[in-house]
Amino acid sequence: MATVAQTAYPTLPANFSLKLLNKQYQPTNYELEWLSAIRKPIQRLGFLVQLKTLQRLGYVVSPLDCPDTLIKYLAKLTGITTLPSAKDWAAYIKSTARTKHLAQIREFVGVKLLQEADWAWLKTVARRAALVKDAVNDILNVSLEELIHHRFELPGFTRLLRLARTARNEVNTEYYRAIYDELRPESIAELDQLLIKDVNESYSAWQRLKREPKKPSAREIRSYIQHVTWLKSLSEQMPQIRLPATKLSQFMLEARALDAKDMRELKPLKRYALAVLLIRGQHGKALDDVADIMIRILRGLESVAKKNYDQHILNRQKESEALVRGYFDAMAAFGSEGTAEERIDAIQKTFSPDLTTQMAKCQEYLAAVAHGFLPFMLQPYHQKRSLLFLCLEAMELRSTSTDQSTISLIANLQSLRNSHKEMLPVSQLQSDEFDLLTLLSPQWQNIIRRDVAGNALYHRKLYELACFSMIRRELQSGDLHVVHAREYDDYREDLVSWEEYQQEIDRYAQEVEQPVNDAERFVTELQLELSELATTVDLTFPGNSHAQFIDGRLSLKKSNTARPVAAVQRLDTAIVDGMEPSSIVDILTDCEHWLELHKLIHTAAGNQVKIEFPEQRFLTTLFCYGCNLGPAQTSRSVKGFTQKQVAWLNLRHVTEERLEKALTKVVNAYNQFDLPKYWGSGKHASADGTKWELYEQNLMSEFHIRYGGYGGIGYYHVSDTYIALFSHFIPCGTYEGVHILDIVQKNDSDIQPDTLHGDTQSQSYTVFGLAHLLGIKLMPRIRNIQDLSLYRPSKDTKYQHIDALFKGSIDFDLIQARLPDMLRVVVSIKLGRITPSTLLKRLGTFSRKNKLYFAFRELGRLIRTMFLLNYIDNHELRQLIHAETNKSEAFNNFTKWLFFGNDGIIAENIRHEQQKIVKYNQLVANMVILYNTEKMTKLLKKLAEAGHEVTPETLAGLSPYRTSHINRYGDYHIDINRKTEPLDFTVKVIE
Repeated sequence: MATVAQTAYPTLPANFSLKLLNKQYQPTNYELEWLSAIRKPIQRLGFLVQLKTLQRLGYVVSPLDCPDTLIKYLAKLTGITTLPSAKDWAAYIKSTARTKHLAQIREFVGVKLLQEADWAWLKTVARRAALVKDAVNDILNVSLEELIHHRFELPGFTRLLRLARTARNEVNTEYYRAIYDELRPESIAELDQLLIKDVNESYSAWQRLKREPKKPSAREIRSYIQHVTWLKSLSEQMPQIRLPATKLSQFMLEARALDAKDMRELKPLKRYALAVLLIRGQHGKALDDVADIMIRILRGLESVAKKNYDQHILNRQKESEALVRGYFDAMAAFGSEGTAEERIDAIQKTFSPDLTTQMAKCQEYLAAVAHGFLPFMLQPYHQKRSLLFLCLEAMELRSTSTDQSTISLIANLQSLRNSHKEMLPVSQLQSDEFDLLTLLSPQWQNIIRRDVAGNALYHRKLYELACFSMIRRELQSGDLHVVHAREYDDYREDLVSWEEYQQEIDRYAQEVEQPVNDAERFVTELQLELSELATTVDLTFPGNSHAQFIDGRLSLKKSNTARPVAAVQRLDTAIVDGMEPSSIVDILTDCEHWLELHKLIHTAAGNQVKIEFPEQRFLTTLFCYGCNLGPAQTSRSVKGFTQKQVAWLNLRHVTEERLEKALTKVVNAYNQFDLPKYWGSGKHASADGTKWELYEQNLMSEFHIRYGGYGGIGYYHVSDTYIALFSHFIPCGTYEGVHILDIVQKNDSDIQPDTLHGDTQSQSYTVFGLAHLLGIKLMPRIRNIQDLSLYRPSKDTKYQHIDALFKGSIDFDLIQARLPDMLRVVVSIKLGRITPSTLLKRLGTFSRKNKLYFAFRELGRLIRTMFLLNYIDNHELRQLIHAETNKSEAFNNFTKWLFFGNDGIIAENIRHEQQKIVKYNQLVANMVILYNTEKMTKLLKKLAEAGHEVTPETLAGLSPYRTSHINRYGDYHIDINRKTEPLDFTVKVIE
């Protein structure tokens, strides 16, 4: 059940500081003069207490329910020396004077009480919110916003909570009924059969629905395609239902968490609705898996081909050297002294004994260089051909534009599935509407075509490879979409309508403080900014001691690594010596006492957890998965809970969303401390990925050449104050930069950065363009800057010192023409319709059809050019970026230290469980950071009083990533009754 602390419902703080009282509860001179007309002290004090609580909270708090600190403060201001007793207050509350006071107070503040008709209106508000929101807290918060907006006094929290829960239950029931009413009798019978385990099967078909793909071997792919076919047959019997994303996500989570027995115990409406949604959802996810498998196969073919091509070039090195030597000898003969006939004779001798053989070798070498690795894909393709056709057959592909040429190409490709001819005439590669060969790149066309006896024939398997490669590229760019898929669906359907865009654009322009609602002005200002910046950097370049051209290439001097000064080292040593040793479970227990995170864990349906010892169960589960012990080892190490009990809470009650809410609560508590303010402003964050080891038997696990070995990538956004704000688990083959902007949607904490840093993987044109429109400054660390191109504000612009850096010019007309299309995407992101990573996955791949891709690329060229100019010109900026990205790398090491169980290998093979484990680990890391900061704050206060050199400069050199005082091993005893001092955010290290 939701609590007051989990909602926006205003409450009196637990502790009142004098600063808080003076700021929020001090009456004005007018109010004090008004009070002077009230003769009786208790009535005067009661009037003031109720006035200030109504002004501050939006509802009247009875004097009997107010903390003594507030009563004493207000009594002192009104000249009352003797405080009323509880009996006195009770008499005042029953008096007609109080009734009169409340009427005067409400009129003065300008609020009104809810009447019965108003409750009917509020019920409508709650129902409208429940249509798109599932959490009771969110529905209640919407009701609060409407009450405040319409100047109503807030009713009691319990009644609002009851209203929100009723609205959610009614709306959910309506959704369930809408799905049920669309079901045919035979479909209901099919759903009933899913929940019955056949005597010959080890588990029910309901469990089979939740199957995840394993390592994509040939046998597994064939088996999984059969599973997708079964899902398709089931899905086709189910009604098509479109639900708001939040509702769909919640219902899917609930259905996935329930086993067949639990499903049979549900009421029919809910049972059948959840079953339909799980079938539809699993079918969509399975189609995504098929698309991923096909892309991985093709990526693997390219990888093998490139490796074989490099080996081929290496093996032919001696022949290549001989050809070069012959060419050198021919040139030497040509340049020798003598008559023309003598020189020709000398040249002919260099090519002896066989000129034809020499020319053939030259042609072979030139062909290999011209065609590159593409012909080398043919050999591994033989083994993968049938699998690729299976994947293609399992998906229904459609174009996301009016250009249907690729669909014709796919139909032609499928017609060749059973063909055994090695060479094909051009007539078999034609469609009625398109010349299919012209759709392929010139490089593919050159190696496909063969001239045989004067006739042009085409190599069938190379043509198939070219078609599959084109399908892969268009799937990744979004030019193709998979019908009924989730990740590979048509992203355009998730964009806001143009009517919604017009309603939101002015508000959005104010939010980002850019003239985006005036395309001409937006472009003009950017062009002027680029022109002025480039001119300034060009003029100051001769005096830039950290940048220079060497052999025509830009070179930036590396910054010297800043070493801790002696004062910082002494202070750090004092902290290490002063931190009391503690067990990892004791640290987690203390944080649980402070924040009561177990209250955020509910059933999948959103109901309160009805289990014994909820705090211990939550801490045990957190320790199990956050430190990677696993349920079996945890049950042996933590006494009192079985392996099944440990796993049960995770499977049935913990979701990614609830872990994210727990993380937000930890971050918000951490942000209230004074010490992190010395480490950063909270306006910067760095994003970086680190490889987590996985077993190979799952689709997420992939070999990564940069990280080495199999695994997935934990991708973290770390604040400049050292706390991690957001995490995501992605496959190794994914381009990390597409996820850097997801923090815009996913971070609900009080720390909201507007500048993001990352490594070289974080930067691309489209990422820069989208970040700028989202109001985010992207400042990645740059390697090999000499290989990057800058773009001029116009073709005619020339620079005296840095002109060699520029490659082309910006097409401002394209940006201006397509700005509304780009902004429509951005507004959709802001409204939660689509994630930045979903968009960037599509826009990160070259598209010959998508005009939006070219617009974002052009804007990205402009924004990245300005960033690179600043990067070259500003040595301090490079140092800042380096320092911030180092914090991400340090956090990665910190999380790995805490993930000590099972040799640091994630044993789960189910993807959503893998993602949860990464969230668990981030939560453990953040809780340890919170604990360390709290202990460091008090210890530093004592050290400062003892005469240690504690200054803003020395504090800035410290870090909360401390582990020397933590015992990770031994017997673990969760003592929920251990004494823990409350958090005190008022402690200042330096007064």
